[in-house]
Amino acid sequence: MGEKLKDTFGRTFPYIRLSITDVCNFKCGYCLPNGYFKPNNHPGFLNINEIENLVNALSDLGVSKIRVTGGEPTVRKDFFDVMKLIKSKDGIKKLVVTTNGYKLDQLAGALIDTGVDGINISIDTLDREKFKEITGHDRLPEILKGIKILQDKGFKNIKVNAVLLKDINDTKDEFDSWADFINQNKINFRYIELMQTGDNLKYFKKYHQSAKVFKEYLELNGWSNIDRVRDDGPALNYINQKSNGTFGVIAPYSKDFCKTCNRLRITAKGELRLCLFGNTGTDLRKYLQNASQKEELLNLILTQLRFKKESHYLELGNTGITPHLASIGG
Repeated sequence: MGEKLKDTFGRTFPYIRLSITDVCNFKCGYCLPNGYFKPNNHPGFLNINEIENLVNALSDLGVSKIRVTGGEPTVRKDFFDVMKLIKSKDGIKKLVVTTNGYKLDQLAGALIDTGVDGINISIDTLDREKFKEITGHDRLPEILKGIKILQDKGFKNIKVNAVLLKDINDTKDEFDSWADFINQNKINFRYIELMQTGDNLKYFKKYHQSAKVFKEYLELNGWSNIDRVRDDGPALNYINQKSNGTFGVIAPYSKDFCKTCNRLRITAKGELRLCLFGNTGTDLRKYLQNASQKEELLNLILTQLRFKKESHYLELGNTGITPHLASIGG
């Protein structure tokens, strides 16, 4: 099938974020402060056969990069099988995963064995006590050890993400510690501006910090903005001739943020979401039951793409149907 994913604003979508579970074992205040609770009448997450049928269709539509997310994707018992399956598909040139790094020191070797092309690790601070306070777990040392193991095994494409939180990790001291860390470890680090979701308004009002504070720090310290490549996500990336690492900023409240949007999301239960903060989802699951349904699946996805809006309108307080970030894969 020759038709590629393209919306009415001319944006193409080589990049899919595929959640394989809503379950997370951390309790981060901005996402699941009370931990994960299984809803009643839970239909279960996509099984490996449904995932295979989905990936085959996406590949036909020109998708070349898949990011596996959660919740925390590594909690799935068949996580490594899912990764190897996706990696085996010819059309998928890049397979990346986002993880909280739980047990990364134990999982590093098996992760590399899947053939994964990139690993994003969520670390909100390098301060061990603050890390424990934010996530509910004292896991920072094993995560940092896991990064070292990955690098010792020659794995280079590691990115670290942090959510920018007012009065927690938005100080010059925090920024300086990250600058030192990325220089020593040759790592790409990005701050993500806190986003308002359906159930975090109180938290959002207390902890939202504009990405401007970090951008100002970058400008004052000799960092310059560089262009993004085709299948990059929405980060603005910065380099400094004095550093081995790179910084990035994901600022969804900034002007024209959505103009370069190049990703779609599929939830762990098989719902296509055209936007992280859209008002509707389209259930693909009934078309994932066997390979013979591929044509219907392709037509459904292409039809839905016509409804993708120009912007998420977050700045107007519109958070759509996203109750928390774990429910949609971040």
